[in-house]
Amino acid sequence: MVLSTAPVGEYDRRVVLLTKEHGKISAFARGARRPNSPLVGAVNPFAFGEFTVYEGRTSYTIQSANISNYFAELRSDVTGAYYGFYFLEFAAYYTKENNDEREMLKLLYQTLRALTSPHIPDRLVRYIFELKALCINGQAPQVFQCVKCGDRERPAVFSALKGGLVCSRCRENVPDGIVIDKSTLYSMQYIETSKIEKLYTFTVSDKVLEELGKVMGRLMDIYVDKKFNSLEILETLL
Repeated sequence: MVLSTAPVGEYDRRVVLLTKEHGKISAFARGARRPNSPLVGAVNPFAFGEFTVYEGRTSYTIQSANISNYFAELRSDVTGAYYGFYFLEFAAYYTKENNDEREMLKLLYQTLRALTSPHIPDRLVRYIFELKALCINGQAPQVFQCVKCGDRERPAVFSALKGGLVCSRCRENVPDGIVIDKSTLYSMQYIETSKIEKLYTFTVSDKVLEELGKVMGRLMDIYVDKKFNSLEILETLL
């Protein structure tokens, strides 16, 4: 999938791809800015498909592309497009070259599909994506038991600083504890344990959506040390 693209010289483009085989790579698309180039549409953000890439001594070069999904629906939806750009930017931040990024690529693809569906709110798509991305990166919060004592029965609050649930017996000196609804907790448990293909199959109440937003906001502040330009623009549109 094309994560980003930038002009180089008069006719070329530098493209950042997220691949199954080599993780995140940068490649040159020679002549892609010429109107008659077969790569004109293939190297735009969101384009998903098979890319034939030549590995040179110092860089990759895209020779051809067979695009299976352009996610063209996002072109007519400004808000949806910026959600999509945020997901691309997030994936570019989290992924590395020569790393196994198949799960992140799969998550990105399924997330963009959900974004073009009218059946699930964009905000919910965002929170599901963020939490699952943390899971893929090994930063999943503990949502099944107390992070301190392992208790599963006592009432608990959610603490981003502590990395998950903290029960009533252990919650002293937990200044950021949030009381969350059982439905919110169940939603987080479902997101963390479900296969990526099954993620975007539910909706939630407004209350749960607000609580998920509060939880994810705090988790992102702790685990993601970056300000995303697309997210800042998106927040001006909402």
